[in-house]
Amino acid sequence: MPLIKNRQLTTTDAWQFLRTSEEQPELPPQPWGEAVVVPATLLAEVDGQAIPQLGALLTTEQDHALLLPWLDRLQLIAIEFPVFRDGRGFSQARLLRRAGFKGELRAVGAVARDRLAYLESCGFDAFEVPEARFSEQDLQAFDEIGVAYLKLLSRQEAVDVA
Repeated sequence: MPLIKNRQLTTTDAWQFLRTSEEQPELPPQPWGEAVVVPATLLAEVDGQAIPQLGALLTTEQDHALLLPWLDRLQLIAIEFPVFRDGRGFSQARLLRRAGFKGELRAVGAVARDRLAYLESCGFDAFEVPEARFSEQDLQAFDEIGVAYLKLLSRQEAVDVA
């Protein structure tokens, strides 16, 4: 799958995603690579192991708070969008950035061109776009939306908020 990082198409990805399933709920046996992404629910199982770069995969059905104790240890958080119409990952990204996560925040799954600029505005800086949906022109999507929605408060609303 094509990977866009910081608005640039990249051909290399050092991260190895260790996935589980209902049939195979455990992590695959070691050895793993130098940069490993594990399901968020299994972070405790790999804690303390000699993994130079650790990442977590969060689904939109999971609470972002699951990752808060790990933010200083994680270099990458991938948020998986299971279907195009699922927008919960936007909120998760914003909340993780507000909580102080400074590493790579990657959108994976049902990622498409018309959402790239919005994803970036929520804190994503990397995007794994499915091959069937990708075009070189997708890189232009970041500059297509020049105005972000901002609700301007009336003077009274601002006083009430303060």
